[in-house]
Amino acid sequence: MDKQLIWNEAKDYVGITLGLILYSFGFTFFLMPYEIVTGGVAGVAAIVEYATTFPNQFTYFLVNAALLIVGLKILGWKFLVKTIYAILVLTFLLGMMKELVPRDDNGQMIKILGEGQDFMSLIVGCLMTGSALGIVFLNNGSTGGTDIIAASVNKFYNMSLGTILGFVDFIIIGSCLFIPQFGSMLQRSYMVVFGFCTLVIENYMLDYIYSRQRSSVQFLIFSVKWQEIANEIGTKMDHGVTILDGHGWYTGQERKVLCILAKKNESATIFRIIKHLDPNAFVSQSAVIGVFGEGFDTIKVKVNKKKKP
Repeated sequence: MDKQLIWNEAKDYVGITLGLILYSFGFTFFLMPYEIVTGGVAGVAAIVEYATTFPNQFTYFLVNAALLIVGLKILGWKFLVKTIYAILVLTFLLGMMKELVPRDDNGQMIKILGEGQDFMSLIVGCLMTGSALGIVFLNNGSTGGTDIIAASVNKFYNMSLGTILGFVDFIIIGSCLFIPQFGSMLQRSYMVVFGFCTLVIENYMLDYIYSRQRSSVQFLIFSVKWQEIANEIGTKMDHGVTILDGHGWYTGQERKVLCILAKKNESATIFRIIKHLDPNAFVSQSAVIGVFGEGFDTIKVKVNKKKKP
């Protein structure tokens, strides 16, 4: 097997594991002690535990096992191998974090930020869990559950992961209104409102982390050393470069212009190459809404097939 492929896979699993540790810590230490409802299968599992005391890690595992069967045909084994890994690891971590969280004399989880700090704990916890989900998705993984649904839809349609997850989570959190164990209708309404706040923060962080790292930029480079710059970027970065013909209005001279579409995180490397070869080069960098094709994202729209006569 190619060494680079092994290295990339290893980095994915390390990234997924770090994301899962952050998720389980934020969820268990900041959300569960305040009985804050969130979305996803982890949210379903938390709702079951709040209502019945049945351990959330077991509910999480059982629901995901069912959803894995559904997602197998759509996503394939390559995606689901990492998903299965994430489900097993997160099931273990949720149980482990519940053992590590401090408890009072009655065995109840201690509220880390103190009494009456429900909303502040919600913010801190969701900043962690949302960032964690973004890290997991960036490393080609999934925490399972509604992520499987989101990834399945995202495979065919150009919809943000946060939007898809938000719709499913809306249904999960709204179900709290119909569970009598959560107290009066007013108390249940508070729980649902807090739950919707978790959606806003968590999905914002997910989209921010995920989209920021995948965002693309366009470079237009005007330089007398265009040949050297193109060779350096093409060989050292293994990156495509398009050479355009330009014509200066004032000078009347013909000039070559390099056009490059790159990931935003490649910008610093490109600037270093340009500055090293031609510090006087004129460079335009602009953000692009989306780049589709080889090396970038896949076009996710359906094409209507022409009916045969």
